[in-house]
Amino acid sequence: MILQIETATTACSVALANNGEVIAVKEINERNIHAEVITVYIDELIKQSNISYSDIDAIAVSCGPGSYTGLRIGVSTAKGLCFALDKPLIAVETLAAMADGAVKHGLVPTDALICPMIDARRMEVYTAVYDAKGDIIKATAAEIIDESSFLDLLQDNKMLFLGDGAEKCREVLSYSPNAYFAGDFQNSATYLTGIAQQKFITQQFVDVAYFEPYYLKDFVAGKKAVV
Repeated sequence: MILQIETATTACSVALANNGEVIAVKEINERNIHAEVITVYIDELIKQSNISYSDIDAIAVSCGPGSYTGLRIGVSTAKGLCFALDKPLIAVETLAAMADGAVKHGLVPTDALICPMIDARRMEVYTAVYDAKGDIIKATAAEIIDESSFLDLLQDNKMLFLGDGAEKCREVLSYSPNAYFAGDFQNSATYLTGIAQQKFITQQFVDVAYFEPYYLKDFVAGKKAVV
């Protein structure tokens, strides 16, 4: 039994998976609400599923890249549960989980590459490219999207773009007939299931004490305007 936590994007989502099958999920897609609801959702999910916290075998968390604040909340919550319950921690890269979720839910056109995108403000996104087997075609990076982005890949491949970063880049990337968009895609803790289960089986756990989210870029606090 794995408790899965996703807070790297605007989605605040928790799910329970038993032997690789999701048995319960609770989520909301709303900005800046993660700290308010994450622990409430987890407790409600446990009660709804008629299990106790001791029945959980591991905690899986979406570890980034993504929202700095969201990642801090999700990873801190996961680590706190691991310490309290003496359970192992599984880290799942957010973009990989998004791609795997798209495949599992039948959103990917035949033979298409998958390009999850997370909004990083203006025309910048956190992105990577995967094939349908989950192999990395283009490594995770923070990229500013323009008319030349992915030109080499789009010449010879169909590509599915998904996530809130993809929607803001749709007009720019639509130059190619090989570009497809999953417009209604919303991130979810359920997408961690396949990768988290495999990591649990092979005992690919991270050190609870020292693990940090994958921010990709340093956090820069905005300055308040002087009136």
